[in-house]
Amino acid sequence: MTPTAQPTLVKCPTCKRTVPWVPEELFKPFCSERCKLIDLGEWVMEEKRIPGEQLIGLESDDDTPFWQ
Repeated sequence: MTPTAQPTLVKCPTCKRTVPWVPEELFKPFCSERCKLIDLGEWVMEEKRIPGEQLIGLESDDDTPFWQ
């Protein structure tokens, strides 16, 4: 990026604050670690999902996780 070029600005997915897309922004696209952790918690609690059909074979009849 040249010294006169303006960085790309994005909105924080959690709070909608404007965040410049530069290396100094450690939590981009989030504005802070707090917003990043809020978003992670929403995914963990399955409040957010990627739309589509569930893949076959990821769930079993018992409570054993598929990765064990």
